[in-house]
Amino acid sequence: MPFIRTGTLTAVVALALALSACKIIKTPTAEEAAEAASGGFNPERQASELWEPKVLPYLDQRAGNFQEVAALAGSDAAAAGAKYGHKEEQGSAPWTFAAKVSGTVVKAETKSRAAYLDTDIDGDGKADVRIQIGPVIKGTAIRDSLNFVNFNEFKNQIQWAEFGKAFNNHLNAVTLDKLPREGLEGRKVEAVGAYPLPAKGQLPLLTPATITIGD
Repeated sequence: MPFIRTGTLTAVVALALALSACKIIKTPTAEEAAEAASGGFNPERQASELWEPKVLPYLDQRAGNFQEVAALAGSDAAAAGAKYGHKEEQGSAPWTFAAKVSGTVVKAETKSRAAYLDTDIDGDGKADVRIQIGPVIKGTAIRDSLNFVNFNEFKNQIQWAEFGKAFNNHLNAVTLDKLPREGLEGRKVEAVGAYPLPAKGQLPLLTPATITIGD
């Protein structure tokens, strides 16, 4: 049996014990690091997790036929809001309405990054609503239409804004990026989404949570 010095043996045992006690620590991703730094706030993950189980069913149930929603909103915004809409209780936030659109594209602006489809609902050949198709989405209509999220759940206005933007980003990734961009005028479009009460003389600007473009 070879001779092993006591000091050497002690060092070997100590090293073995140290290695057995070591833990392999996973290096966090940039997203995980940002979430940890913000106290667990991850708007992209939150929007993604809410989308299928809550956002889409809510809008589908809450939305009315666009013509009915627009007519009531034009005469009594509060009544339309109670039936089809939502707004934050705090402050002076405007109503945001959920609506179902079925019509024909009369103008398709797809060269701009804030692309849209001007859509005729009543068959007179004139646009009644403008449907956003991104990738740049103006406003935060999806977030603002939901009655199960509110500003008080967030740390500050910046987080609230990022949460609204996260819904737009998710919508682009799962739906809008897949839409055709050519030969859209004259085609049928079906959409369910949300829009804020427009200024007088302006087309309602609908952000679609779901959209289908037919022949």
